[in-house]
Amino acid sequence: MTGQVESRAIPATPFLLGFAGLIPFWGLALGLHVAPVAGIESSFLDLALATYGAVILSFLGGIRWGLATQQADQGRLAPHYAIAVLPSLAAWAALALPEPWRLAVLGLLILALGPIDASFARFGLAPPWYARLRWILSLGAGIALVIAALAYR
Repeated sequence: MTGQVESRAIPATPFLLGFAGLIPFWGLALGLHVAPVAGIESSFLDLALATYGAVILSFLGGIRWGLATQQADQGRLAPHYAIAVLPSLAAWAALALPEPWRLAVLGLLILALGPIDASFARFGLAPPWYARLRWILSLGAGIALVIAALAYR
């Protein structure tokens, strides 16, 4: 029983690096809300945040691809490989949207990937702790992007 509990604990390195990856999301999202008050041009912040969001979405697709390559039964994994390229394509398309829509779409995509990626653990494609980490990080990043989009109201 102890081993099972430990296997659900998120290891320190992915936990700390995952949380560090949320810093640009929240820093830039809050910056977009402060920029008009401070007289700062927000277009750079918007572009930086949208680009970072797109990079992270591509990274999430890469994780799916990497997890699939580690499985012995490759025959059943064709859909995972196909789905793995979708986050990159969707992120690239979202970058072409005007502000604030690109931020909102990127946020919603990251939020949608959270439960999908969390299911990897249930299907044995990832360790049990991965589901919890993906929920936490998807909520953190997705909510930051949506809050950033609201800066344009």
